[in-house]
Amino acid sequence: MTFIAKPKLHHPSLVPNKVGYTRRDYEGRVSTLCAGCGHDSISAALIQACWQLDIEPHRVAKLSGIGCSSKTPDYFLGASHGFNTVHGRMPSVLTGANLANRELLYLGVSGDGDSASIGLGQFAHAMRRGVRMVYIVENNGVYGLTKGQFSATADRGSKSKKGVVNHDNPVDLVAMALQLGATYVARGFSGDKAQLVPLLEGAIRHGGAAFIDVISPCVAFNNHAGSTRSYDSVREHNEAVNRIDFIDLAQPVTASPGPGESIELPQHDGSVLRLRKLHADFDPTSRRSAMNHLQALQDAGEIPTGLLYVDPQAGDLHAALNTVALPLNALREDALCPGADALATVNASLR
Repeated sequence: MTFIAKPKLHHPSLVPNKVGYTRRDYEGRVSTLCAGCGHDSISAALIQACWQLDIEPHRVAKLSGIGCSSKTPDYFLGASHGFNTVHGRMPSVLTGANLANRELLYLGVSGDGDSASIGLGQFAHAMRRGVRMVYIVENNGVYGLTKGQFSATADRGSKSKKGVVNHDNPVDLVAMALQLGATYVARGFSGDKAQLVPLLEGAIRHGGAAFIDVISPCVAFNNHAGSTRSYDSVREHNEAVNRIDFIDLAQPVTASPGPGESIELPQHDGSVLRLRKLHADFDPTSRRSAMNHLQALQDAGEIPTGLLYVDPQAGDLHAALNTVALPLNALREDALCPGADALATVNASLR
């Protein structure tokens, strides 16, 4: 396969961020996806979010499975660590990497086939264990690499490009993430970068399991009349529950905003997440409220987008396992083998 290399020269007008990188430094290879694919818009949003948050590329690890979506990590953050896993097995490989080195920022990129079909069990356990990661599903409702069959997330009653009607009930990954214990749950649309970039920024800042389902129309097989995952259909039925207006490092906010205006949530790293509410009766800090609101809007034929749920006090798998602060891959022999007396104490506690 021949790859088209991007020039390494940067235009002098490109503005560097606080750590000295321009936006070009967060790019990867030239995309080989279909022109107009929503997945490329998600890659662009990730590039923008990481540049704006002043993240050093070498502090990021990207993992993916198999599918059109799982090819996309090659198209952003080319200077970051990356690993393309077996089909549907990205979450377990990411969990192992996270346990070994907690100092990296982990981006898990998957698709509706990779996560909602063969990898459904892997997705479920990553969410319930609270693995600190940004789990992104690029959801187009079809299997793009195998000629556009319905995926497990395709809506019942939607039509394929050939006119075939889907009679199966869909797997709702957002509802599952809420039920399984994810502490940051959002849905975005690849055609709405203004909404998607802040959602990604919030997920990156989050201290626990963050899940974002991004509706990403497939221009080859699922962008026609009758599809519920086409650009026109999503734009017509998109119902945003809120907008993230501001994320930055700041002192905790003590002022209480009025109902239906905004909510300010201090995060674990000192940043403040400010949500502008578009539905006055929606509480993004209540898991039950999020699930009820999600179901109500979907029953009305709408696609709820925005930050659906967030737990500002979220923990992660390391906190649950009470692991040491030093990354496990950096532990020396004296720490791993504390001696016979320590082993005897452990054995005695198990009797």
